[in-house]
Amino acid sequence: MDLLKVSLVLGTFGIWSGSGAEPAQRVDVLEELKLGESFSGVLQVRGFHNQSRAFLFQDSWRNVRASAAVAEGLLQKLRGRIEFTLLLTLKQERLNSGVILSIHHSEQRFLELESSAPRNEIRLHYHTQDQRPHTEVFPYRLADDRWHKISVGVSSSHIVLHVDCSRIYERVVDTPAMDIPALSSVWLGQRNAAHGFYKGIMQDVQLVLMPQGHISQCPDLNRTCPTCNDFHGLVQKIMELQDLLAKTSSKLARAEEKMKSLDGCYCEKTCSLDGEVYREGDAWIDGCRNCTCSNGTVKCEAVYCPPLLCAPDTAPTYMPGACCKECQQLPGTMALDACFLLFTTSSERSIDLDLFTCPPMDISQICVENSECVNLEAGACCSCKDGFRSLRDDSAYCQDIDECAEGKHYCRENTVCVNTPGSFMCICHTGYIRIDDYSCTEHDECVTGQHDCDENALCFNTVGGHSCSCKPGFVGNGTVCRALCDGLCQNGGSCISPDTCICQQGFTGKRCETDIDECLDGFVECDSRATCVNLPGWYHCECRDGYHDNGMFSANGESCEDIDECEMERHSCANDTVCFNMDGSYDCRCPHGKNCSGDCVHDNKVKHNSQIWVLDSDRCSVCSCQNGLVMCRRMVCDCDNPTADLFCCPECDPRISSQCLHQNGVLTYSSGDSWVENCQQCQCLRGEVDCWPISCPPVQDCEFTAVPEGECCPRCVTNPCQANTISNDITKTCTDEHGISRFSGSTWTKHGTECILCQCKNGHVCCSVDPLCL
Repeated sequence: MDLLKVSLVLGTFGIWSGSGAEPAQRVDVLEELKLGESFSGVLQVRGFHNQSRAFLFQDSWRNVRASAAVAEGLLQKLRGRIEFTLLLTLKQERLNSGVILSIHHSEQRFLELESSAPRNEIRLHYHTQDQRPHTEVFPYRLADDRWHKISVGVSSSHIVLHVDCSRIYERVVDTPAMDIPALSSVWLGQRNAAHGFYKGIMQDVQLVLMPQGHISQCPDLNRTCPTCNDFHGLVQKIMELQDLLAKTSSKLARAEEKMKSLDGCYCEKTCSLDGEVYREGDAWIDGCRNCTCSNGTVKCEAVYCPPLLCAPDTAPTYMPGACCKECQQLPGTMALDACFLLFTTSSERSIDLDLFTCPPMDISQICVENSECVNLEAGACCSCKDGFRSLRDDSAYCQDIDECAEGKHYCRENTVCVNTPGSFMCICHTGYIRIDDYSCTEHDECVTGQHDCDENALCFNTVGGHSCSCKPGFVGNGTVCRALCDGLCQNGGSCISPDTCICQQGFTGKRCETDIDECLDGFVECDSRATCVNLPGWYHCECRDGYHDNGMFSANGESCEDIDECEMERHSCANDTVCFNMDGSYDCRCPHGKNCSGDCVHDNKVKHNSQIWVLDSDRCSVCSCQNGLVMCRRMVCDCDNPTADLFCCPECDPRISSQCLHQNGVLTYSSGDSWVENCQQCQCLRGEVDCWPISCPPVQDCEFTAVPEGECCPRCVTNPCQANTISNDITKTCTDEHGISRFSGSTWTKHGTECILCQCKNGHVCCSVDPLCL
């Protein structure tokens, strides 16, 4: 048996020479998972070679998942990579459809390799750089119970498929992004604990973290010529240099402008007080305080007053405008400190207090700052206003009392004290309303409507706030509630209210469980050369047998044209007959005078007239020869017939073991059932679920396409800024705000902003706010 080597490579730039990889650049997945030591359902067996261990994956109750520490170590090496290769050797059971390796977070598949026997496909699932899920399908049969070597390399947008070290496919796709979040899981031989079970043997499962990884399996394919991916890398470097040039030019221009304005300028820190500006080092007197400007900050201290020794006929007293006491003669009605004399001189000498009254002059000349003159029975004095205390003992100068800091306030619970000049205020806590000047009570946001609960939620008032809880029939956190439908909405439908589903286009039913057959219901009228084919959620006018599309791909099949089977040698006429082309078919005619057998030629074998046989490649198809023409059809399934072939008629399989569980873990399907899930067509076959991307009609003559919300297939759009799919043409450049040319596909941050991201789309500049920046 020949060994079939398959190498699937998604390459970027860089040339790798040599046939091996450094140990640091290679991860042995089987060794990291310690397979065979702690996983049930996996058995060590003989492999394709004896240089490494091989393992048989069997049963459907296994749980081969990397531990959190092992997964994080592997993902750490993979994150941000634009170039790597997955290598493995396998022998997959016939008819099996299973996942070989899956790296996913919740429902997001960042890297998953899958092999499907029912559809003879290799599928590569990943996320693109614009965070869209993508599936690349390669028609190829792996599940044939034979050994295969697989090499899947992922980097940038270049895909190459090698079979037996010969290149079969080469594609350019949407670039995969390895921005894998933390807590992502790594599974081997299954998608999760319930789906995608691979059945067969695996050996040499490795990740090579360098370009041209397929050379490790096919050393003779070492190359020195660059690929188109190398060119993409060069274009990317040029775009990066353009962006760097634009940013550097902008910074240089701003720096030059600042330098011009700073020429001959001397900068120093200044201070500001009561509307006056003071320079560094300035000193001044503010009332009875000495103030200075130091490093932009005003610092003030009370004026120092030296002790006085007054003569016997004098007494220390304050004079108008003075901050310190002075020795003054006692007789006369002069502007003395009456209060001072009242409380201090009585112990020193006997004085007639009637001599001293408030002076007949402007009060402000004596009682200056936050102070006022008062007449008392014993005489006149200065008194600080309410909320102030004296700076000197005659109360001519006073300063504010901070009642909040000193605890001299009356603010009660649910308030906070805020000091004001001469007084204080009691401010209510958030969520409370004022009762009086000193107290607040709880604010009922639910009653006043000042809450953030969803319209389908109940509001509950709490101390200092409120809480929200979704109403019955809705689920969520209370702030956002969505309707809950029993049994869930199927086929992409949306639950808009309890037990009410809005279906996507092409589906109907209470749970959107029924596909609308547009062909049967007469919604579609295809051309006579085409036939209507119903598909999940939509339809397609497909060319009838004997016709093919001329490349225009018209929606109603008008582009279907006749195939000349005779000229293209696609007929089954035997050698004794002549092929005659007809519209949509051909005829095997017997030349005049000859007695023709009516035999057919099929697969280079002669089939006699009226002979019936089963195809070697498909046991479910039956063919017959009728007068030189071969006609084939699928076997008709009669589930009432106990001898029905369950392989060809899975819908006739009544065994519980052949049933499948829906991805939501709630619904159950019988073998042969089909459904749509996340824009994928899924089918249950003999207890295994196989899903593949929904077939979309071709979009022709369309430069910009977008997938509308809630739909699966792209549509043409005229506005390039609305497009999420675009074929970049690097010849169509854009000019940014600096006048620099940008290649199509390049992105940059708009000048003078931090969160506006611009992109060049084939000559069109599209700018939008980057949500990750906010």
